[in-house]
This record gives sequence, C-alpha cells and structure tokens, in this order.
Amino acid sequence: VPRRTIRLVLWTDEEAGGVGSYAYYLAHKSQAKDISIAFESDEGVFTPYGIQFTGSENATAVMREIGQLLKSVNSTAVYPGGGGTDVGWWAKEGVPTGSLANHNERYFWFHHSDGDTMSVMDPIAMNQCSAVWAVYAYVLADMEGLLPR
Repeated sequence: VPRRTIRLVLWTDEEAGGVGSYAYYLAHKSQAKDISIAFESDEGVFTPYGIQFTGSENATAVMREIGQLLKSVNSTAVYPGGGGTDVGWWAKEGVPTGSLANHNERYFWFHHSDGDTMSVMDPIAMNQCSAVWAVYAYVLADMEGLLPR
C-alpha cells in the first residue's frame, strides 16, 4: 500500500471548456499544496513511449528515474509539455502535471466518430498504457515526500 492516496477522477465536458475539471478544481484547490502531481490521459491508449511532464528540473529528474522502470514496455521517455485542459488549473497552482505520450497518429481515425468503440482498441497497447500509469502513480504515491516543486 503506498504512503499516500491515489485519487482517480473522471470528468466530462473537456471539449466544451473543461467545466467538469474546473468544478473539481474549485472544490479542491485548497489542497493543491498536498498534491504531488496531476495527470491527464486524453490522447487515446495507443502504444506508449513515455510521458510528457511539466515541472521543475528536480521533479523531471525524479520522473526520468521512475521511467526507467518501464524499459520492458519501451516507455522510458520523459518529454516536456505534460498536462492539458483538465489539469491546467492545477499547473497554475504550481502542481506538476503530466500526460501519456503514445503513438497516437491514428487518434482522429476513431475519436468522436462512430468507430470510437472498445472493439478497435489494441489490448496489448491498453495494457502497456495501464502499466505506465500504474508505475508512475504507485511510485509517486509511495515516495517519502511530494514531487519537488
């Protein structure tokens, strides 16, 4: 069991301005100093190659070290620019943000179309994406302190 809580929040309405994520932010922004990272996954679940991350140099070094645990699924890369509409509110509070980096060249073949169904998903890629999120979430939640600001 990790030292800290892992909070998974699912919201809707990102395409119409992030109303759901903004409401959550307003309800919980007083907790920003206690949040290690805010992750967003909004680029599909294609074969991952790492994460995109926005945070301090020290935090980036920690993320790169964690990424090495994902060598077996070729997902060790840490690129700048992590975040998105749903976690941007937290970035303004100084909370590091991240998002999944994956081979999503076919994203708009399916997204917001009649073909946007589970039947077109690659179960191996989905498992690999799940592994990326699980590794980062668990290790960050089990660290002695928060991710450096």
